[in-house]
Amino acid sequence: MHTLPIDGNDPSLQVAGIGTGIICRLVAAALLPAHRDASGEVYTKGGIGYALVWTVLSASRVLFAYGSQHWFSEGIVRFSIDYKLSGQAVYSNAFVFMALAMVLTRTAVLLDKRRRLRDGQTPAAGNTAGHQASSVNTH
Repeated sequence: MHTLPIDGNDPSLQVAGIGTGIICRLVAAALLPAHRDASGEVYTKGGIGYALVWTVLSASRVLFAYGSQHWFSEGIVRFSIDYKLSGQAVYSNAFVFMALAMVLTRTAVLLDKRRRLRDGQTPAAGNTAGHQASSVNTH
């Protein structure tokens, strides 16, 4: 990210990138349960649904980047003109903001899941003794 375009509707597209990142991460988070083992260690374990969400998200970004240069470049130009977007930098920034929002949302969700397990709001997997959680690991 070299510039921060703020002309026309540029901020709206960048905010849309942030919103999309948050929504995508919340969907993925719903498929990533947190558990506490008998020693009190908190961990997450993603299944096929979680893997599919990330595969679709990653493939979508690659396909958009490829398609915008090879399949629908004229459509992107027309869209940019119609909606007063300043150009390629605003699209790049929107994707950067989306990725950043996904990482920050992931961190917030994992911290919340850890807090809930530590506070005893969610039962521990295979543990009725209620040990304290010490860390969050993703496996």
